[in-house]
Order: sequence, then C-alpha cells, then structure tokens
Amino acid sequence: MLTTKLKTRVILLYFDLPVAPFMYTKAFECTIAAASRGVTSSSGLTIKADIDFENALESLKEYDVLIIPGGVGIEDVLNEQSEPLQLIKAFAELQQSDPSKERTLMSIGTGSLLLGETGILQGLAATTHPDYYTKMEIICKEAARRGELEQTDVMEENYVVNNARFDLGEKLEENPFVLSKRPDGRRKSIARKGSNAWKESVKRRESNARRANLRLGGLRLITSGGVTSGLDASLYLVAAMVSHESAQEVARLLQYSWNKGVTVEGIDV
Repeated sequence: MLTTKLKTRVILLYFDLPVAPFMYTKAFECTIAAASRGVTSSSGLTIKADIDFENALESLKEYDVLIIPGGVGIEDVLNEQSEPLQLIKAFAELQQSDPSKERTLMSIGTGSLLLGETGILQGLAATTHPDYYTKMEIICKEAARRGELEQTDVMEENYVVNNARFDLGEKLEENPFVLSKRPDGRRKSIARKGSNAWKESVKRRESNARRANLRLGGLRLITSGGVTSGLDASLYLVAAMVSHESAQEVARLLQYSWNKGVTVEGIDV
C-alpha cells in the first residue's frame, strides 16, 4: 500500500471502479455521502453511506476533494434541482472564500452536467460522457445566460483538468505535452497532455494570493468521460497529490493502462 504522511480527505458520492485508485493508497481517507443510508452504483452494487448530504454540507471545510458521479439519477437531480447541486456550489464557494487550502472538484461521466448546471464551468473547459456532449453544451450555455455570460469549452477528451499546477518550462514549443490550440480548432490555449503535477512542486510553496487570483479561487477542477475515463482521471489525481510514480504503481496493481487526458490553462508555479 502506498502512503504519505498527511491524508487527503475525499467525499465520494458513490463507490465504483473509477474511484478504485484512491483505495490503493493510504494517502486518501474516503467518506461516502448520499441522500439516503445506501447508495447504488451504476453496476447495481449498494454501498452504505457514511454521511448524508446535510452532514456533508456541515463538515465540508474538513475535506480536500469532492467527487461527483454520473449515471442513473442525474436527470432527476437536474429536473428537481436537488442535491448534490448545493453541495457542489458550496464546495466551489468555499475555495473562493478560503484559497489557503488546495481543493479539488472532480466529476465522472455525466456528473459534469451537474457542474455545468451550477454555473461553475463558465470560462473553463470540460468534458463529459461522449453521448452527452450536446446536452452538456446546452446546459452550459443556459448557465452562462443566467450568470456571467462566459461560455464553457466542451472538449472531446478523456479527461480535462483546469487550474492545474506544473512547470511549463521556458520554451513551450519544445514541451511535448503542450498543445498550441484546442483539438476542435477554437481559440488557442495552453493545454498539456498528462501531468507530473506535484512531482517537483513539493519543493516550493504556492502563495495564497496567487491561488486566489485563479478562477474559482484556484479550485482544481477535473471532468472526465465514461467509466474508464474516470479511472484515468483518478490516476491523474493520485499523481497530482501524491506522485507520478505512485499513480503508475496503482495502475500496475490494477493491471490497467493509464490513458492521459488534457490539462488546460495551467499555471507555472
């Protein structure tokens, strides 16, 4: 089992294959939250919840990561404007009001539709399950009309990371991980395939002021496609918060080939 000195506290709204990497390292302490005492995964497995949404809201400051699943029930949440929409908003607002702590919000599959509905994806890039690209664009456009009128770039990618932290290097044109424009030919951006994330950043501290000036107070925001894309995104987060080597070891233990995604609008810190 891989470990670090300090554990990262994670709220899961379910348990299934995509979040398995967090169970293969002692660096994460996971809590399952749900509307009822039991939550059923997309594969039909019912898991006992540790806390309900109300308790999750009350103790939100204690957590570093919030993971939003997709699948069955997403349409009901959108239609009824029910939880976890408030939980998502509160987590994003918490980062903006307290940027001293690094937090991560990650969605798997159609869970990104809920992020789009809350409006927090405005001005950012995101992805979702391939069957829902059009619906994602519609939801984000409607959220923009209600909000700050900033559009969301819906990308056809494995996973998309916003507010990442890595060293871009002095010459971007020589960095094989940096893309000069988005895959669909729209406006140029700084995008990087994969990430070593915190491999070197443990040697330096990021100032609170620098993080506060980022969108959403520097909240790391990850959206992923289908089930295996969620697994890839989870491995990315292990790499970002523990080490790249740890993520590779977890992938080996799972006998899984890690497929990288895209890091958008990263900053050199």
